[in-house]
Amino acid sequence: MSGATGTTDTPNGLARLSLNQITTRGWSLPEAVRGCVDAGIPAIGLWRDKVAETGLARSAKLCRDAGLAVSTLCRGGFLTADGPEERRAALADNLQAIEEAAELGTDTLVLVVGGLPAGSRDLAGARAAVADLLGELAPHAGDFGVRLAIEPLHPMFCADRAVVSTLGQALDLAAPHPARQVGVVVDSYHVWWDPALPEQIARAGREGRIASYQVCDWTLPLPADALLGRGHVGDGHIDFRALTDLVTAAGYDGWIEVEIFNQEIWDTPGELTLRTLIERHLTHLARP
Repeated sequence: MSGATGTTDTPNGLARLSLNQITTRGWSLPEAVRGCVDAGIPAIGLWRDKVAETGLARSAKLCRDAGLAVSTLCRGGFLTADGPEERRAALADNLQAIEEAAELGTDTLVLVVGGLPAGSRDLAGARAAVADLLGELAPHAGDFGVRLAIEPLHPMFCADRAVVSTLGQALDLAAPHPARQVGVVVDSYHVWWDPALPEQIARAGREGRIASYQVCDWTLPLPADALLGRGHVGDGHIDFRALTDLVTAAGYDGWIEVEIFNQEIWDTPGELTLRTLIERHLTHLARP
């Protein structure tokens, strides 16, 4: 697993559970840390904006003192830079994110690679830009003991958020680099639909590339802002037993991180959200 082990009194069924901080968006980092401790959740996935609010050193200390592992840091990426100035800015931001991840005690920096540059229709060029910047970032990440975790996003986000849409594409981008430097994220919401998913997860396992397993459900109808169309595990259309079996068979035994973007869930008191999250984890994801 990424980072340190969880608290010693964590129930066995929750031993791999991590709260991605976006799921309780209304909570500050100290509130999210306290919520995890009170609920018996042993790990947390942090977001850079929340870390910045609290301060990097204090954020690291809060998690460490609470006995929480930091499963991931979200996020780096946005590598589809158009022009030398934008490219330099993207490189600098990601170098900083790598160092933040190391300071926070996680070995996984999630990358959302970026969509098409403004006014562009050149998908091939945007993907080439991602590959180019990965080549510069990967050795630096390795020096800090951090793995860049490429997250493929559902194709509906190809234009604005990620020109990498499938696990296969993510693995192809990772292939030139050592597995300890570049891996992939298996996010249920983004990959569940892919008919090539079983063989690509198996491939990721053979190559030692699975850096994170993130979960939430695909619910309908999609909201006007499709980014917010995610639900609690079990509320939608994804077969989590089958998907988790694939990830497990591929050799992944790390954190299962719950990452939900949903306005109704964000408006729910965090304690209630964690209660539901735990119940769904025990029902749909945990193994005896």
